[in-house]
Amino acid sequence: MQDSLLHQKLSRLQALLSEMGSVVVAYSGGIDSTFVLKVAHDQLHEKAIGITAVSPTFPTIELEAAERMAKEIGARHEMMQTDQLAIDDFVRNDAERCFHCKTDLYQLLGGLRESHAVAYVVDGTNLDDLGDDRPGIKAAREWGVRSPLVEAGLSKTDIRTLAKELGLSNWDKPAAACLSSRIPRGNMITLEKLHRVEEAEAVLYREGFHHFRVRNHGDIARIEVAKDELPRLMDPDRCSRVSRMVRELGFKFVTVDLEGYRPGGVTLR
Repeated sequence: MQDSLLHQKLSRLQALLSEMGSVVVAYSGGIDSTFVLKVAHDQLHEKAIGITAVSPTFPTIELEAAERMAKEIGARHEMMQTDQLAIDDFVRNDAERCFHCKTDLYQLLGGLRESHAVAYVVDGTNLDDLGDDRPGIKAAREWGVRSPLVEAGLSKTDIRTLAKELGLSNWDKPAAACLSSRIPRGNMITLEKLHRVEEAEAVLYREGFHHFRVRNHGDIARIEVAKDELPRLMDPDRCSRVSRMVRELGFKFVTVDLEGYRPGGVTLR
């Protein structure tokens, strides 16, 4: 019964995208937007375009992953340059930071929709996202962006299950967020801070960790990894190596958060 309901949702998503006729997908390479791009491509072929916004807040590792997945799907994929650091309201890093970021994104995508003669801009928002405080969703609604995963009634678990069935290699990809989310609210966002976080997280990536963040608290780097990965991080040789490489990036102190990785942990002061 559960499988039947799940595939009814998939059929609904396929029908929704087919009815739209042509779409620009706000595509970050995360599992949600990848799944939307995959289904849109299957239904609309060349009339589905994945657009990735490239900016200082978007990690290079994530950009490379997005390119790989678009090629795996065979979908049209274009890059669009933007720079949120030119937006004073974003740099201020208050509670509306994501709203200003997404407003910039959807404004640009709206322009591409017109230049590419595409009917709709769609995103990867799913049912589970609606329960969170997400200023970005407010921006999407203001710019007329549709959320086909929500319209089809798909949750995060649904998406991962169906993505695996459809053969997407990133079906279990950990959630990602822009680099600015590693900087505590109220602390101004700068290019230097973003680069330092990106390079510190690249250290953890090369060490084989899967769920992690490096929170930038000025001179202090606060490392979060999933609780089941904490023992690996605390291996004496690895811990010493990670600490040394992160300090070489300009942090004076490197700490490990014993509560492990958790969304929103950066808001602690």
